[in-house]
Amino acid sequence: MSEESIQPIHKTETPRWIGLAVGILGAVSLVALGVGWTASSRSAANEQNLAAQLQTAKQSEDVLSQRLAKAEDLNAQIQGELSVVSDKLKLTQQDAARARAQTKKIQEADAKQLADMENNQTNVTGQLATKASVDDLNKVNGDVTGVRSDLEATKNKLELTRGEYGTLIAKNHDDVESLRRLGERDYYEFTIDKKGERQKVGDVMVELRGTNTKKNMYSVVLFADDKSYDKKNRSVNEPMYFFENGSRKPVEFVVNSVSKDKITGYLSVPKPAGATAQNTSGN
Repeated sequence: MSEESIQPIHKTETPRWIGLAVGILGAVSLVALGVGWTASSRSAANEQNLAAQLQTAKQSEDVLSQRLAKAEDLNAQIQGELSVVSDKLKLTQQDAARARAQTKKIQEADAKQLADMENNQTNVTGQLATKASVDDLNKVNGDVTGVRSDLEATKNKLELTRGEYGTLIAKNHDDVESLRRLGERDYYEFTIDKKGERQKVGDVMVELRGTNTKKNMYSVVLFADDKSYDKKNRSVNEPMYFFENGSRKPVEFVVNSVSKDKITGYLSVPKPAGATAQNTSGN
């Protein structure tokens, strides 16, 4: 074997920088992987927080919507009540104006009647000075007495109030007597002291249902012409009206005093036209 055929084998060594590069790349990959995992975890947490915040905001929005709806309902209710109160106030003002106008007319008419009666009294007094006979003097004295009675009745009339249909409202027995002397209506005074039983007053049956002495109020049922009129929580001296068959003038029911299970008052019934005219001519 020759020397030329024998050749030594040399091993090729890997450079050290390649190993360092591989290590650095591995470390960078681990760092990148850790950063990516951390970012993914934070993103998931942020998504959960955002979802929770959106849910809270939605709940808050629902609560606000409910409160807004309630506020709108309350506002509508207040507006409706305010409208009703305004309408009632207008009606009350109109009623007061009508009452003032009616009172003024009544006062003017009564003042005129009183002035006429005073003139009649002056004329009668003048007749007293010219009459010589005793019979004439007695007659004139009777006329004077009648005029004075009319004047007293008129004064009492001026102190009374009128109801919805122009009738004079009596507040006690003396007032009822004064109105009875006028001869325009028939008056039936009553006292009912049994609760739940019917009592006849004139042509009307009256049943006492209850009384409230603290508020001066009462409740009754009136029966007339096969009809019933349920009157609840009515005040003392507050007239109640209803019409009987064939009559254009109302029947008037008034209670003047209230005590425990007891009421006192009167029933006022219009007289027939013929009876009223006859009574007027007789006076």
